Amino acid sequence: MKNKTIAAWIALVGGPFGMHRFYLFGAKDITGWMLLAPTLLGLYGLQRARQFGLDDPWIWLLIPLLGLTIAGCALNAIVYGLMGAEKWNLKFNRATASDLAAGQTGWLTIASVVASLLIGTTILMASLAFSFQRYFEYQIEATRQTPQGTPPATSK
Repeated sequence: MKNKTIAAWIALVGGPFGMHRFYLFGAKDITGWMLLAPTLLGLYGLQRARQFGLDDPWIWLLIPLLGLTIAGCALNAIVYGLMGAEKWNLKFNRATASDLAAGQTGWLTIASVVASLLIGTTILMASLAFSFQRYFEYQIEATRQTPQGTPPATSK
């Protein structure tokens, strides 16, 4: 029997590693395993930022992968938390009654939705701001490195 509150909290805390997918669909869930790739690439980006500093040209792409994965899993937690009991039990607890307590919404479920909104939006906005800032800094630096007197190449 799959509990909605537990699934919402797992999606928020362990979602980037696919734990909520494994809880709901089992260890053979392909989407759960695919979540590991952007999470690990994002963690590698954080490691590169520590090793090479913020001037590393790859971190503007790698770090936001982690942020977008966390934000997406927070969105999953919100969807799970706000799903109706009948729909939850029909989707995840088919062999049981539609009004089973596992699909009910309680205060812990609402707390997971609120925490997911707070954490998910904060990380999403921070990831986008970081990525865009780094990208435009590299564009400005590339423009500064063009020879004086030669206009930058433009496409027609």
